[in-house]
Amino acid sequence: MPQPIVARIQNIHPAKLVLMSYLAVIAAGTALLTLPCATASGTIAWHDALFTATSAVCVTGLVVVDTGTYFTLFGQLVILTLIQFGGLGIMTFTVTVFLTMGRRVPLKQRMIMQETFAHTPRADIFQLTKAIFAFTFAVELLGALLLWLIWLEEFAFPTALYHALFHSVSAFCNAGFSLFPGSFVGYRGALPLNAVICSLIVLGGIGFPVVYEIQLRISGQGRRNKVSVQLRVVVLTTLILIMAGAALLLWSEWHYALKAYSFGDGLLIALFQSITCRTAGFNTIDISSLRNASLALMIFLMFVGASPGSCGGGVKTTTLALLGAFTWSRLRGRFRVNMYHKSIPAETVTKSVSLVLLAFGLICGVFFLLLLTHPVGSSLIVERTQFIEILFEVVSAFGTVGLSMGVTADLSVSGKLLIILMMLIGRVGVFTFAYVIAGTEARAGVQYAEQNLMIG
Repeated sequence: MPQPIVARIQNIHPAKLVLMSYLAVIAAGTALLTLPCATASGTIAWHDALFTATSAVCVTGLVVVDTGTYFTLFGQLVILTLIQFGGLGIMTFTVTVFLTMGRRVPLKQRMIMQETFAHTPRADIFQLTKAIFAFTFAVELLGALLLWLIWLEEFAFPTALYHALFHSVSAFCNAGFSLFPGSFVGYRGALPLNAVICSLIVLGGIGFPVVYEIQLRISGQGRRNKVSVQLRVVVLTTLILIMAGAALLLWSEWHYALKAYSFGDGLLIALFQSITCRTAGFNTIDISSLRNASLALMIFLMFVGASPGSCGGGVKTTTLALLGAFTWSRLRGRFRVNMYHKSIPAETVTKSVSLVLLAFGLICGVFFLLLLTHPVGSSLIVERTQFIEILFEVVSAFGTVGLSMGVTADLSVSGKLLIILMMLIGRVGVFTFAYVIAGTEARAGVQYAEQNLMIG
């Protein structure tokens, strides 16, 4: 790489570098998907190609055309490559290339890796990067092998292998792209397949820092250190969300969408939806057939999303846990927020509150704009129905989930562009995008004399 270009890259702020990297890959993916050899018909609208490329890079899974039938093998492989880039993070690939070539990793890339994959400063950030790659490909290959063995009974050898590889990568990266028109609705009672897909989703969404710490403890290298608050909070919050989500969905739909199924199948469907709606985007039941109570629960789970340093989006499990601890501390009249006998920095608490408020405001703004631009139904009753459908779509895009009630393909061009924006913000992060827009670092600001304000 020419030295002037390297020097210019060095001067770019990490937030801008991350966004520029994603935009570059999305642009390349869009160009490849518009090639005649990428689609069965030989043509695709530019906004549909852009939407698909963004959805793949941002590992969302929202689609405007059916992936398995509309795209050729070449187009599907382009999408799969974009998913892998987006799932691991483009900076991870960049750092790995530098390490493989034996070259010094630029400071900007090191800062980005530190922010993305480490909750505390650490000297082994490059070891962590290598471990991320090794873990990712090992899990994806194991998942592909298990899915291949399952699908050998249904498909020919090469078809089963391709389906297995595609869905293993898509599941681990929490992308939600499927080669089947109805996602996994046809496999809602297949326990082995559900177990493999759910395991891949959880492993991809729990966060690489947590996986790395567990790996170090298993190998004996990290046993001298105490279990981090990050690991405890992520694992406990993830388990609570999965179990509570499954129980509430089962309760909500037992006499409705799940009434035709046995208890075992109903529990499996509820558990799958609880796991997948946290950022994966697969489904084993028609989402539009669910009650409003179930949809409201799924919107909440999509808003929370996965854990930090993972393939998923949302405000993250740690943010939810920290807000809960903060509220509990205030109710007990305590100023400090403590978790597992450790005090959380006030700056982190403030950041978590700001994140939720920014995310909520962003969702409300885009939701309102989509309501204005979405084609009006034939009656007010139809338009009222679209209200929950569009809200579901917006939160799904922000959480990079990919679940939909079926309105994605019906969105106007401006509506698709708004969803594209939400997917991008959801993947790169609200704060990263806010910095690029505002262009200022955090400052102490001017401090005036204090005066109280009534609240509550």
